[in-house]
Amino acid sequence: MKAIKYILTVVFCTAIGVAQAEKFKDLMDSKRDNREANYALWGPTSDHQGLGFVVRAGYVLGGTTPLSLPAEIRKISEFSPKDGFSLGVDGYKYFNMRWGLSAGLRFFMQGMHTGAEVKNYNMALVMGQDVVEGRFTGTDITETRMTGFTIPVMATYRVGARWTFDLGPYFSYWIYRDFNGEVFDGYLREGSPIGQKISISADNPASYDFSSHMRNVSWGMEFCVDYRVRHHLNVFGLLDWGMSDVFKSDFKTVTFPLFPLYATWGVAYYY
Repeated sequence: MKAIKYILTVVFCTAIGVAQAEKFKDLMDSKRDNREANYALWGPTSDHQGLGFVVRAGYVLGGTTPLSLPAEIRKISEFSPKDGFSLGVDGYKYFNMRWGLSAGLRFFMQGMHTGAEVKNYNMALVMGQDVVEGRFTGTDITETRMTGFTIPVMATYRVGARWTFDLGPYFSYWIYRDFNGEVFDGYLREGSPIGQKISISADNPASYDFSSHMRNVSWGMEFCVDYRVRHHLNVFGLLDWGMSDVFKSDFKTVTFPLFPLYATWGVAYYY
């Protein structure tokens, strides 16, 4: 009798377990179906595994900077990005619900204005009809401007139906580049830190222009975040982190590398 009760108990518990497992499976299937339907609803297109393209327009902020502040720059006294913008188009291909690949072409304008207090800063200055090279101590004002095209190639990952992350390398070609400025309220030691001292006042500043020594090609990594606000409309933010010096390798006047580091904020329309 006890054996029969034991067998019936085991059968009953097994039946309950099977029923609960089926219920759990149905719940998971329902959640998966709802998630897939939500992904398909928000795109990027009606076919989330298909091809498409994105038109982007944004406002550019950032600057050209060393990755760590060198000893010659004692203090950044002022900084303001120049008005910049970016217009472009990205093509994409999704291989499944989450993963894809994108590549694009964008036109951009970017730049900055910065002021710094420097000491023993290597410089080549235009003073009258002459160019004098040496170590400057005082105030340095720099203006930069780059205009060109960027080609990013990125992996795409959807962390949700409305959020998309992109990461990958980019290559830029500058059709216009400018790096110039002036120095004042200080002095230049000609040739070396113990060379002849030349005073430079705010009333008669000395200038420099290193534009011709800049590269035409730059490369780095791009990170982009998109958020879907409507079926075809996104807001986005992206960061272009330059990994190549803006100056050519044979240019030795600036003794440390400078890298373009710019962020873009804007809107995108998905097709």
